[in-house]
Amino acid sequence: MDDLNIRKTGRAGRITFTRPKALNALSHEMARAIHRALDGWRDDPDVALVIIDAEGDRAFCAGGDIAAVYRAGLAGEHAAGQRFFADEYRMNAAIADYPKPIVAFMQGFVMGGGVGVGGHASHRIVGDTTQIAMPESGIGLIPDVGGTWLLSRAPGRIGEYLALTGARMGAGDAIHAGFADTYLPESEWPDLIARLEETGDLSLIEGAHAPTAPLRTMDLSPFAAETVPDIIDALEEDGNAQVLKILHANSPLSMAAGLAMVRAARNDSRMQDSLAREYRFTYRATQDTDFLEGVRAQIIDKDRKPKWMADASPDNVAALLAPLGPNELDWEERA
Repeated sequence: MDDLNIRKTGRAGRITFTRPKALNALSHEMARAIHRALDGWRDDPDVALVIIDAEGDRAFCAGGDIAAVYRAGLAGEHAAGQRFFADEYRMNAAIADYPKPIVAFMQGFVMGGGVGVGGHASHRIVGDTTQIAMPESGIGLIPDVGGTWLLSRAPGRIGEYLALTGARMGAGDAIHAGFADTYLPESEWPDLIARLEETGDLSLIEGAHAPTAPLRTMDLSPFAAETVPDIIDALEEDGNAQVLKILHANSPLSMAAGLAMVRAARNDSRMQDSLAREYRFTYRATQDTDFLEGVRAQIIDKDRKPKWMADASPDNVAALLAPLGPNELDWEERA
């Protein structure tokens, strides 16, 4: 397909994002194509490892291509979004559980759906341009694609902070927070990829000294508070105007749900548990949340002035995260 270059080169299965003008945004068919490729290489003796990278300097993958989900939701066709999220999450789980090494080279923007691809690889390489984030609270969604699983395992209260603010992480912060493993200057990536293709030898991955991680020294104690309003009160006491501005701009429902989900994911034994919980929210997103309004304001009209209307009460958060019965995420079914 035009948006991905999927092939075998030497000992490697290769997946390259090839739509740099769209910041390599992940479409529904791209998610399905990645999953099919992984299935095809699982038992292929010629494939020792999988390498995922992207064309262009600006982005590995800046998120999911959700314009089609938005249009379908406006028309009342909620099943389109449900199918997209289900197939995407199955692909995320396939990457996390893959029996062969997956090496992801993540430059530029790595956001949302991009984290769902690169963030679950077994070997995650970042460089000087890398900017990793889960900014879903700003579009009325929640950190999905296994994002709550990753956030829940970040040190201290970094998970809550990143979920609520959507703050971007450079290479040092991404490694510290558990979203990446190795820093390597991007000028060295092509040579390493070529050697991995030739040999399939993971010992060739030798990182350089990672840049500093500002998250190590930030006081994130306000994010230990029980609720989003409590967190805001604590930040106001600290006089943290910059973070407060972000929280006041984001969807109250998305932040409340995201906070609950990151904390719930700390008790999950596998990423599929976190993905299943995320799917309960996204299954209902086009009908019962701020998602359509957030996408309109931030992506479609770009007026950056969303009118958040959804109920952010604990009861409504619980309802949105309640089991879906027969519509729970099925890990085997792929139409």
